[in-house]
Amino acid sequence: MSDLRQIAFYGKGGIGKSTTSQNTLAALADLGQKILIVGCDPKADSTRLILHAKAQDTVLSLAAEAGSVEDLEIEDVLKTGYKDIRCVESGGPEPGVGCAGRGVITSINFLEENGAYDGVDYVSYDVLGDVVCGGFAMPIRENKAQEIYIVMSGEMMAMYAANNISKGILKYAHSGGVRLGGLICNERQTDKELELAEELARRLGTKMIHFVPRANVVQHAENRRMTVIEFAPDSQQADEYRTLAKKIHENAGKGIIPTPITMDELEDMLMQFGIINQVDESLVGKKAAEAAA
Repeated sequence: MSDLRQIAFYGKGGIGKSTTSQNTLAALADLGQKILIVGCDPKADSTRLILHAKAQDTVLSLAAEAGSVEDLEIEDVLKTGYKDIRCVESGGPEPGVGCAGRGVITSINFLEENGAYDGVDYVSYDVLGDVVCGGFAMPIRENKAQEIYIVMSGEMMAMYAANNISKGILKYAHSGGVRLGGLICNERQTDKELELAEELARRLGTKMIHFVPRANVVQHAENRRMTVIEFAPDSQQADEYRTLAKKIHENAGKGIIPTPITMDELEDMLMQFGIINQVDESLVGKKAAEAAA
C-alpha cells in the first residue's frame, strides 16, 4: 500500500478530461501498472472507454436500489475492463436534488473498506472541476489523491477552472500531502494555446506535463467506446498518450504546492497575449453615460 500512487484528474466540464484520463490510464496499464479508476463525475463517463460500455451502474444508484451502501457487495460496483483495469463510478443524485459530491465520499469509503485498493499500483480519481464544493474536493481534502493533474486548454474558462482548482489544492496542501502534479493541455486549437498553457503553468509554479494535440482518431475511438490506445495502437495520437503516461509515471514525488493567481492577474495575462482586448468598449460607454448622469 505504501507504493500506491493516488492521482486525480481535475478539469472544467467538457474539456476532454475523462477521455484524456482513460487514454493515459490505458497506456499506463500497457506499461504493466495495475489500475483502479474511481469516477467522481455525476455524468458517470469516466470508465466507459475502458469497459466498452454505456455509463456504468453507479455506487449511488445501486445503493438506492439495495436500500443502503452497506447492502452492496464489492462485485456489484467494481467492473473490470481493458488490461484488467478496475472501474467504479460514484454517480450523483437526480438533477436539482442533493449534493453530487456525496457520492464521491460514499464511494471512496466503501471501496477502501472492501479491499478495492488492494494490489493496485494506481488509484485514479476523475473529478468534475467546474464545482469546487466540499464533495468534489474530497479526494484533495481527505488526502486521498496525492497528485493532481489538471486538464485544461487555451480557453479562458478552462484556465479559470485550472486556477480555481489550484486554490483548492493550496488550501489543503499544508494539512495533507496533496500536490499539483502539473497541467495537461488538451488542444482546442485556440490562439497561442501552447504559450498560454506554459505561461499559466509557470505562474502556478508548476509545469505543463504534456500538450495533447487534437486528432480525429480520438472521436473515432470514442464512437466505438474505446481508447485510442486500444482502437488505433499504432497511431501518432496513441504515442502522445503513451508519452503522457510515461511522464506521469516518472513524476512521482515531484508535485508542488501551487501559487494560484487572482482573476485580475489571469485577465492581465490574457491581455498580454492579445487574447482579450485591453478595454471593453461597451463598459466604457456605460461608465461614460453613468458619469454624465
